[in-house]
Amino acid sequence: MTVRAHTDLNPVIQLEEVSKSYGGRQALAPTTLEAPAERCLALIGPSGCGKSTLLRLIVGLIAPDTGRITIGGTPVLPETARALRQRMGYVIQDGGLFPHLTASGNAALAARTFGWKDSRVRERVAELADLVQLPRDLLERYPGQLSGGQRQRVGLMRALMLDPAVLLMDEPLGALDPIVRSQLQEDLKQIFQRLRKTVILVTHDMGEAAYLGDEVALMRDGRILQRGTALELLERPADPFVAEFIRAQRWLWLPEASS
Repeated sequence: MTVRAHTDLNPVIQLEEVSKSYGGRQALAPTTLEAPAERCLALIGPSGCGKSTLLRLIVGLIAPDTGRITIGGTPVLPETARALRQRMGYVIQDGGLFPHLTASGNAALAARTFGWKDSRVRERVAELADLVQLPRDLLERYPGQLSGGQRQRVGLMRALMLDPAVLLMDEPLGALDPIVRSQLQEDLKQIFQRLRKTVILVTHDMGEAAYLGDEVALMRDGRILQRGTALELLERPADPFVAEFIRAQRWLWLPEASS
């Protein structure tokens, strides 16, 4: 399936007929997808629909069976993976932090890997703590001493450490309670607007996709059924499953429709 952006901005992420199977089960059907610069594309759908597989393919954690992936024109290949990972930040549920490292140590992992000087690391960690609104007195605590929301903020700091052009987020808020999740959604929206990163966000929550995504791509059985604004999916579903999925979430509120 070919799914193109509703914008004239140059695509930063491109997939051309990319597919992936596991033991004979197709996780992602051949898919062509473009993600434009400085926009957030939210991937949504039921569990097992292929959205996390698609994200792992982009970051280079798994290789496609067919097709080609490029980031800023550079193919995602084993020999380009290290350089490309400097241009991509990756956030997973609950932050994916190492329990034996402090918050500061977790945030600084990529910078340490690439040989940054201590003074530069300290400055960047402090800058990012302010950006994600993590109190600096928490930077020397270990993940087990932090709340779920605080761990997620540290995970975001780690992803942003090298100032990547691309931010990939896989269910980053899925394990949080509703109040903390709402607060982090607001903070993420402000960060996206301020930093102007190219973001692909995987979520199972339509309200979150509508709030954070400039566009939404709804997936089922390894295929993208429809891509557009959240309002377009709500008012003009291209497939019966799109309407069913939205209706099942009892999702009716939209910023554009609130007036």
